[in-house]
Amino acid sequence: MNLLEKLYSLIIFLAVVIGLGIGQFELVRDNAESFIIPLLVAMLYITFLQIPTEEIKKSFRNIKFTYTSVMINFIWTPVLAWLLAMVFLSDHPALYIGFIMLMVTPCTDWYLIFTGIAKGNVALSTVILPLNLFLQVILLPFYLLVFGGATGVVELGFLVESVLIVLVIPLILALITKKLFRNKQHLKDDFISKLSVYPIIFLSLAIIAMFASQGQLLMDNLSLLWQITLPILLFFVINFIVGQKVGRSMKFSYSDRASLSLTTLARNSPIALAIAMTAFSDQPLIALVLVIGPLLELPILAIVTQLLLFINKGSKH
Repeated sequence: MNLLEKLYSLIIFLAVVIGLGIGQFELVRDNAESFIIPLLVAMLYITFLQIPTEEIKKSFRNIKFTYTSVMINFIWTPVLAWLLAMVFLSDHPALYIGFIMLMVTPCTDWYLIFTGIAKGNVALSTVILPLNLFLQVILLPFYLLVFGGATGVVELGFLVESVLIVLVIPLILALITKKLFRNKQHLKDDFISKLSVYPIIFLSLAIIAMFASQGQLLMDNLSLLWQITLPILLFFVINFIVGQKVGRSMKFSYSDRASLSLTTLARNSPIALAIAMTAFSDQPLIALVLVIGPLLELPILAIVTQLLLFINKGSKH
């Protein structure tokens, strides 16, 4: 875990503050939006490079764990997110869409760090990671249309265009890059390791640009943020209980249960944020939800890892 990853929450918060600050200058405010998409494409290109997509077949070797995590992440979790959004956010379409986007995209990076801390099965969590990535790229537009179509915020044509630009293009470029390094593993590893810090940097710059261009509208609606906190907290509590119950019913070992809990709790806010900034550029409150998400998520995951360790310790006595 490098220094930037340890300071992720602080970096995101500072990006918001800096964006709001420089957005007070008209020249910056008028031009900041044009930087958002290039920064997000660069961020996701490097992110996709780091994901071992060539190992996706390995995830099917442990069929029981794979189908359990897929069922929770891509069937149960979207339904839970929709129910929580209906109960708490139905009067605020932008917050509703932002919450749905955050919750239907399972994490593809930092949950491995927390899995290691909780003494979970890191190898198993790693091989499920590429499958999670491909499924969420394919299913995110579907979830938005099914759960958000009635809000009037989601436009199919613009959504498809945004997915193509921000997700499909960097994914294809990453796959092409890996092909070029196919017989040069040491060069590929060296190339990817040198780029490893850049996704957080590019994401932070994109957040700065977004808040610089839309800062005033966001400041005018800060009172709405309290409404998003309760459903986010409830999501983590409910999914933690579900993950533990399902893991026990499937007779998973502690390490596999810890992996299941963390892969079904951690969310992929960067990918969701990339889509929000492009598909819903006129709805900055959607992106704001996706910025607030990780500020709450990272401390929650830190608490969950300690709770898992406590459960494991208690089960040995």
